[in-house]
Amino acid sequence: MSVIEVANLKKYYQVHEKEPGLWGSIKSLVNRKYYDVKAVDDISFKIDEGELVGFIGPNGAGKTTTLKVLSGLLYPTGGSVSVLSHNPYRRDPEFQKQFSLVMGQKNQLWWDLPPLETFILNKEIYEVPDDQYKNTLEELVEMLEVADVLKIQVRKLSLGQRMKCELIAALIHRPKILFLDEPTIGLDVVMQKKMRDFIREYNRRYKSTIILTSHYMDDVKELCERVVVIDKGRLMFDGKLQEIIEKFADHKRLVADLSGTPSRQSLSEVGQIESFEPPRVVVNVPRGQVSERAVKLLTNFQVTDLNIEEEPIEDIIRRLFTQGTAS
Repeated sequence: MSVIEVANLKKYYQVHEKEPGLWGSIKSLVNRKYYDVKAVDDISFKIDEGELVGFIGPNGAGKTTTLKVLSGLLYPTGGSVSVLSHNPYRRDPEFQKQFSLVMGQKNQLWWDLPPLETFILNKEIYEVPDDQYKNTLEELVEMLEVADVLKIQVRKLSLGQRMKCELIAALIHRPKILFLDEPTIGLDVVMQKKMRDFIREYNRRYKSTIILTSHYMDDVKELCERVVVIDKGRLMFDGKLQEIIEKFADHKRLVADLSGTPSRQSLSEVGQIESFEPPRVVVNVPRGQVSERAVKLLTNFQVTDLNIEEEPIEDIIRRLFTQGTAS
Protein backbone atom coordinates (compact mmCIF):
# COMPACT_ATOMS: atom_id res chain seq x y z
CA MET A 1 0.00 0.00 0.00
CA SER A 2 1.45 3.36 -1.05
CA VAL A 3 1.48 5.96 1.72
CA ILE A 4 3.34 8.56 -0.38
CA GLU A 5 2.34 9.27 -3.97
CA VAL A 6 4.03 11.96 -6.04
CA ALA A 7 2.86 12.60 -9.61
CA ASN A 8 4.54 15.10 -11.94
CA LEU A 9 5.63 17.28 -9.04
CA LYS A 10 7.03 20.69 -9.96
CA LYS A 11 8.36 23.45 -7.76
CA TYR A 12 9.62 26.56 -9.57
CA TYR A 13 10.94 29.79 -8.09
CA GLN A 14 10.88 33.12 -9.91
CA VAL A 15 14.21 34.86 -9.32
CA HIS A 16 14.97 38.52 -9.96
CA GLU A 17 18.09 39.14 -12.07
CA LYS A 18 19.89 42.47 -11.58
CA GLU A 19 22.99 43.92 -13.19
CA PRO A 20 25.70 45.05 -10.74
CA GLY A 21 26.20 48.63 -9.55
CA LEU A 22 24.01 51.68 -9.01
CA TRP A 23 23.00 51.93 -12.65
CA GLY A 24 21.94 48.29 -12.61
CA SER A 25 19.75 48.99 -9.57
CA ILE A 26 18.11 51.94 -11.30
CA LYS A 27 17.45 49.90 -14.47
CA SER A 28 15.91 47.11 -12.40
CA LEU A 29 13.36 49.56 -11.01
CA VAL A 30 12.10 50.27 -14.52
CA ASN A 31 12.61 46.94 -16.26
CA ARG A 32 12.96 43.95 -13.97
CA LYS A 33 14.16 40.68 -15.44
CA TYR A 34 13.07 37.37 -14.00
CA TYR A 35 13.87 33.75 -14.71
CA ASP A 36 12.55 30.48 -13.34
CA VAL A 37 14.63 28.19 -11.15
CA LYS A 38 13.31 24.64 -11.48
CA ALA A 39 14.06 23.24 -8.04
CA VAL A 40 11.87 20.20 -8.75
CA ASP A 41 10.95 19.48 -12.34
CA ASP A 42 8.24 16.90 -13.06
CA ILE A 43 9.17 13.98 -10.79
CA SER A 44 6.94 11.03 -9.90
CA PHE A 45 7.34 8.16 -7.44
CA LYS A 46 5.46 6.08 -4.88
CA ILE A 47 6.60 4.78 -1.50
CA ASP A 48 4.92 1.93 0.36
CA GLU A 49 4.25 1.65 4.06
CA GLY A 50 7.33 0.60 6.05
CA GLU A 51 9.87 1.34 3.28
CA LEU A 52 13.20 2.98 4.07
CA VAL A 53 14.14 4.84 0.90
CA GLY A 54 17.33 6.74 0.15
CA PHE A 55 16.74 10.09 -1.59
CA ILE A 56 20.06 11.14 -3.07
CA GLY A 57 21.56 13.71 -5.39
CA PRO A 58 24.21 16.46 -5.47
CA ASN A 59 23.83 19.86 -3.82
CA GLY A 60 20.96 21.77 -5.38
CA ALA A 61 19.35 18.64 -6.83
CA GLY A 62 15.98 19.35 -5.20
CA LYS A 63 16.03 16.82 -2.35
CA THR A 64 15.22 19.19 0.52
CA THR A 65 12.66 21.06 -1.60
CA THR A 66 10.85 17.78 -2.26
CA LEU A 67 10.80 16.90 1.44
CA LYS A 68 9.43 20.35 2.27
CA VAL A 69 6.62 19.86 -0.26
CA LEU A 70 5.85 16.41 1.17
CA SER A 71 5.68 17.86 4.68
CA GLY A 72 3.52 20.81 3.67
CA LEU A 73 6.09 23.56 4.17
CA LEU A 74 6.05 24.47 0.47
CA TYR A 75 3.19 24.70 -2.03
CA PRO A 76 3.91 22.88 -5.31
CA THR A 77 3.93 24.76 -8.59
CA GLY A 78 2.38 21.80 -10.39
CA GLY A 79 1.57 18.12 -10.08
CA SER A 80 -0.05 16.29 -7.20
CA VAL A 81 1.19 15.01 -3.85
CA SER A 82 -0.55 12.63 -1.44
CA VAL A 83 0.89 11.64 1.94
CA LEU A 84 -1.22 9.29 4.06
CA SER A 85 -4.14 10.26 1.79
CA HIS A 86 -3.73 13.94 2.71
CA ASN A 87 -2.71 16.95 0.65
CA PRO A 88 0.30 18.12 2.72
CA TYR A 89 -0.01 21.82 1.86
CA ARG A 90 -3.48 21.94 3.47
CA ARG A 91 -1.72 21.28 6.79
CA ASP A 92 -4.60 19.39 8.35
CA PRO A 93 -3.95 18.81 12.09
CA GLU A 94 -4.70 15.11 11.62
CA PHE A 95 -1.95 14.89 9.00
CA GLN A 96 0.59 16.94 10.96
CA LYS A 97 0.34 14.50 13.86
CA GLN A 98 1.43 11.62 11.65
CA PHE A 99 4.81 12.73 10.28
CA SER A 100 8.07 14.37 11.34
CA LEU A 101 10.74 16.25 9.44
CA VAL A 102 14.25 16.17 10.90
CA MET A 103 16.80 18.45 9.27
CA GLY A 104 20.41 17.96 10.31
CA GLN A 105 21.16 21.68 9.97
CA LYS A 106 18.03 22.95 11.77
CA ASN A 107 17.28 22.79 15.49
CA GLN A 108 13.93 22.38 17.19
CA LEU A 109 15.33 22.01 20.71
CA TRP A 110 15.26 25.11 22.91
CA TRP A 111 18.90 26.18 23.16
CA ASP A 112 18.90 27.34 26.80
CA LEU A 113 16.64 24.60 28.15
CA PRO A 114 17.24 20.89 28.77
CA PRO A 115 15.97 18.51 26.04
CA LEU A 116 13.33 17.18 28.43
CA GLU A 117 11.54 20.55 28.31
CA THR A 118 11.18 20.31 24.52
CA PHE A 119 9.94 16.73 24.80
CA ILE A 120 7.21 17.82 27.23
CA LEU A 121 6.26 20.73 24.97
CA ASN A 122 5.96 18.42 21.95
CA LYS A 123 3.88 16.01 24.01
CA GLU A 124 1.35 18.77 24.60
CA ILE A 125 1.44 20.06 21.03
CA TYR A 126 0.77 16.60 19.59
CA GLU A 127 -1.68 15.71 22.41
CA VAL A 128 0.18 12.54 23.32
CA PRO A 129 -1.44 10.61 26.21
CA ASP A 130 0.64 10.47 29.39
CA ASP A 131 1.15 6.70 29.32
CA GLN A 132 2.16 6.69 25.66
CA TYR A 133 4.54 9.60 26.22
CA LYS A 134 6.21 7.86 29.15
CA ASN A 135 6.60 4.55 27.32
CA THR A 136 7.84 6.17 24.10
CA LEU A 137 10.33 8.41 25.91
CA GLU A 138 11.75 5.54 27.95
CA GLU A 139 12.14 3.38 24.84
CA LEU A 140 13.80 6.10 22.74
CA VAL A 141 16.11 7.19 25.55
CA GLU A 142 17.24 3.59 26.00
CA MET A 143 17.74 3.05 22.25
CA LEU A 144 19.77 6.26 21.88
CA GLU A 145 21.59 6.02 25.24
CA VAL A 146 20.96 9.62 26.36
CA ALA A 147 19.51 9.13 29.85
CA ASP A 148 22.34 11.18 31.40
CA VAL A 149 21.85 14.32 29.26
CA LEU A 150 18.08 14.91 29.41
CA LYS A 151 18.35 17.56 32.12
CA ILE A 152 21.40 19.39 30.75
CA GLN A 153 21.03 22.60 28.74
CA VAL A 154 21.03 21.88 25.00
CA ARG A 155 23.81 24.41 24.34
CA LYS A 156 26.12 22.36 26.59
CA LEU A 157 25.61 19.11 24.69
CA SER A 158 27.86 17.72 21.99
CA LEU A 159 26.63 17.65 18.40
CA GLY A 160 26.01 13.92 18.61
CA GLN A 161 24.02 14.26 21.83
CA ARG A 162 21.96 17.09 20.34
CA MET A 163 21.14 15.10 17.20
CA LYS A 164 19.99 12.16 19.29
CA CYS A 165 17.73 14.46 21.29
CA GLU A 166 16.47 16.07 18.07
CA LEU A 167 15.36 12.61 16.95
CA ILE A 168 13.57 11.96 20.24
CA ALA A 169 11.74 15.30 19.96
CA ALA A 170 10.65 14.38 16.44
CA LEU A 171 9.52 10.87 17.39
CA ILE A 172 7.77 11.54 20.68
CA HIS A 173 4.35 11.30 18.95
CA ARG A 174 5.26 8.09 17.09
CA PRO A 175 4.91 9.43 13.52
CA LYS A 176 3.98 7.02 10.74
CA ILE A 177 6.26 8.84 8.30
CA LEU A 178 9.71 10.25 8.99
CA PHE A 179 11.59 12.59 6.66
CA LEU A 180 15.29 12.64 7.54
CA ASP A 181 17.31 15.36 5.81
CA GLU A 182 21.04 14.84 6.42
CA PRO A 183 20.60 13.43 9.96
CA THR A 184 24.29 12.47 10.29
CA ILE A 185 25.82 15.67 8.90
CA GLY A 186 28.81 16.85 10.93
CA LEU A 187 28.96 13.72 13.09
CA ASP A 188 32.10 11.65 13.50
CA VAL A 189 32.32 8.11 12.11
CA VAL A 190 31.38 6.41 15.38
CA MET A 191 28.34 8.62 15.94
CA GLN A 192 27.24 8.19 12.31
CA LYS A 193 27.14 4.44 12.82
CA LYS A 194 25.14 4.77 16.03
CA MET A 195 22.61 6.98 14.26
CA ARG A 196 22.35 4.50 11.39
CA ASP A 197 21.81 1.64 13.84
CA PHE A 198 19.02 3.60 15.53
CA ILE A 199 17.28 4.48 12.25
CA ARG A 200 17.41 0.85 11.13
CA GLU A 201 16.06 -0.41 14.45
CA TYR A 202 13.33 2.23 14.60
CA ASN A 203 12.17 1.31 11.10
CA ARG A 204 12.12 -2.38 12.01
CA ARG A 205 10.39 -1.94 15.35
CA TYR A 206 7.67 0.53 14.36
CA LYS A 207 7.26 -0.28 10.63
CA SER A 208 7.56 3.45 9.97
CA THR A 209 8.03 4.81 6.46
CA ILE A 210 11.32 6.72 6.17
CA ILE A 211 12.80 8.90 3.44
CA LEU A 212 16.48 9.57 4.05
CA THR A 213 18.67 12.14 2.31
CA SER A 214 22.39 12.04 2.93
CA HIS A 215 25.69 12.97 1.32
CA TYR A 216 27.30 10.10 3.20
CA MET A 217 26.96 7.10 0.91
CA ASP A 218 27.59 4.77 3.86
CA ASP A 219 24.22 5.90 5.27
CA VAL A 220 22.43 4.99 2.07
CA LYS A 221 24.38 1.78 1.44
CA GLU A 222 23.77 0.39 4.93
CA LEU A 223 20.14 1.47 5.38
CA CYS A 224 18.41 1.64 2.01
CA GLU A 225 17.62 -1.18 -0.37
CA ARG A 226 15.81 1.26 -2.68
CA VAL A 227 17.04 4.67 -3.80
CA VAL A 228 15.48 7.60 -5.63
CA VAL A 229 18.12 9.68 -7.42
CA ILE A 230 17.47 13.22 -8.64
CA ASP A 231 19.69 15.82 -10.24
CA LYS A 232 18.80 19.40 -11.23
CA GLY A 233 15.24 18.72 -10.16
CA ARG A 234 14.80 15.74 -12.51
CA LEU A 235 14.29 12.10 -11.58
CA MET A 236 17.26 10.05 -12.77
CA PHE A 237 16.68 6.67 -11.17
CA ASP A 238 14.17 4.89 -8.94
CA GLY A 239 14.88 1.32 -7.96
CA LYS A 240 17.16 -1.04 -6.09
CA LEU A 241 20.57 0.27 -5.13
CA GLN A 242 22.03 -2.98 -6.44
CA GLU A 243 20.64 -2.14 -9.90
CA ILE A 244 22.70 1.06 -9.97
CA ILE A 245 25.79 -0.91 -9.03
CA GLU A 246 25.20 -3.50 -11.75
CA LYS A 247 24.38 -0.91 -14.41
CA PHE A 248 27.02 1.73 -13.72
CA ALA A 249 29.82 -0.34 -12.20
CA ASP A 250 31.17 -2.36 -15.10
CA HIS A 251 34.17 -3.56 -13.13
CA LYS A 252 35.26 -4.87 -9.76
CA ARG A 253 38.45 -4.28 -7.80
CA LEU A 254 41.09 -6.90 -7.01
CA VAL A 255 42.83 -5.70 -3.86
CA ALA A 256 45.97 -7.77 -3.35
CA ASP A 257 49.02 -7.87 -1.12
CA LEU A 258 52.04 -9.14 -3.09
CA SER A 259 55.42 -10.34 -1.94
CA GLY A 260 58.62 -9.69 -3.86
CA THR A 261 58.94 -6.85 -6.39
CA PRO A 262 56.03 -7.08 -8.85
CA SER A 263 56.35 -5.51 -12.28
CA ARG A 264 53.84 -2.75 -13.04
CA GLN A 265 53.89 -3.75 -16.70
CA SER A 266 53.07 -7.39 -16.01
CA LEU A 267 50.41 -6.39 -13.48
CA SER A 268 48.67 -4.27 -16.13
CA GLU A 269 48.04 -7.48 -18.07
CA VAL A 270 45.65 -8.52 -15.28
CA GLY A 271 43.60 -5.33 -15.47
CA GLN A 272 43.64 -1.55 -15.16
CA ILE A 273 45.89 -0.51 -12.29
CA GLU A 274 44.08 1.80 -9.88
CA SER A 275 46.76 1.83 -7.19
CA PHE A 276 50.32 0.53 -7.23
CA GLU A 277 51.93 0.86 -3.81
CA PRO A 278 53.61 -2.51 -3.15
CA PRO A 279 52.96 -4.68 -1.35
CA ARG A 280 49.34 -3.43 -1.77
CA VAL A 281 48.00 -3.11 -5.33
CA VAL A 282 44.48 -2.45 -6.62
CA VAL A 283 43.49 -3.61 -10.10
CA ASN A 284 40.17 -2.96 -11.84
CA VAL A 285 38.87 -5.88 -13.91
CA PRO A 286 35.70 -6.36 -16.01
CA ARG A 287 32.77 -7.53 -13.90
CA GLY A 288 32.18 -10.60 -16.08
CA GLN A 289 35.83 -11.69 -15.94
CA VAL A 290 36.54 -11.49 -12.23
CA SER A 291 37.24 -15.19 -11.71
CA GLU A 292 39.65 -15.63 -14.62
CA ARG A 293 41.50 -12.39 -13.84
CA ALA A 294 41.82 -13.41 -10.18
CA VAL A 295 43.25 -16.78 -11.27
CA LYS A 296 45.72 -14.97 -13.54
CA LEU A 297 46.82 -12.78 -10.66
CA LEU A 298 47.25 -15.77 -8.33
CA THR A 299 49.15 -17.72 -10.98
CA ASN A 300 51.61 -15.04 -12.05
CA PHE A 301 52.29 -13.26 -8.75
CA GLN A 302 53.15 -14.19 -5.19
CA VAL A 303 49.85 -13.21 -3.56
CA THR A 304 49.72 -13.19 0.24
CA ASP A 305 46.19 -11.77 0.49
CA LEU A 306 43.41 -11.10 -2.02
CA ASN A 307 40.00 -9.41 -1.75
CA ILE A 308 37.42 -8.84 -4.47
CA GLU A 309 35.50 -5.61 -3.86
CA GLU A 310 32.80 -3.50 -5.46
CA GLU A 311 33.74 -0.03 -6.66
CA PRO A 312 33.01 2.63 -3.99
CA ILE A 313 29.34 3.61 -4.20
CA GLU A 314 30.31 7.30 -4.30
CA ASP A 315 32.12 6.74 -7.61
CA ILE A 316 29.19 4.79 -9.05
CA ILE A 317 26.69 7.53 -8.19
CA ARG A 318 29.05 10.16 -9.61
CA ARG A 319 29.17 8.22 -12.87
CA LEU A 320 25.38 8.07 -12.94
CA PHE A 321 25.25 11.88 -12.75
CA THR A 322 27.80 12.37 -15.53
CA GLN A 323 26.27 9.80 -17.90
CA GLY A 324 22.70 11.05 -17.65
CA THR A 325 19.34 9.48 -16.96
CA ALA A 326 19.40 5.88 -15.88
CA SER A 327 15.69 5.17 -15.60
